[in-house]
Amino acid sequence: MSTLQTIIDDFEYLEDWEDRYRYLIEIGKALPEMPASEQIDENKVRGCASQVWLVAETEPGAPGDPVMVFRGDSDAHIVRGLVAIVLAATSGQKASAVEALDEAALMSRLGLGEHLSTQRANGLRSMVLRIKAHAAAARADG
Repeated sequence: MSTLQTIIDDFEYLEDWEDRYRYLIEIGKALPEMPASEQIDENKVRGCASQVWLVAETEPGAPGDPVMVFRGDSDAHIVRGLVAIVLAATSGQKASAVEALDEAALMSRLGLGEHLSTQRANGLRSMVLRIKAHAAAARADG
């Protein structure tokens, strides 16, 4: 899976929206498939038009600020690419950094903000809210 900086650099290189769109799909295809055993209702993100699943785990970090590890998947190519970008931005980060993520600024920096349909933007927001909730819960437990 690509790092967030690699994704940002690649998007900055691509000026044409169609090229960015194709790259978004490529990023999604590179996302490791989630096993069917994890594609269950409990892991489904509500508020997404397509199906999106998210699994959160923690690894030891600073006291009260564990490292978050996320896995995700979607049944839609473009959304799968968005999942991959959000996971690149959050997985492996401290919970406090995950809670501080500004997904609108990230999408804008990638030049995707103005190109996402309202439905996709709302689904992205739902996914990020769920990720942030996992991070907040992990900090509370930590």
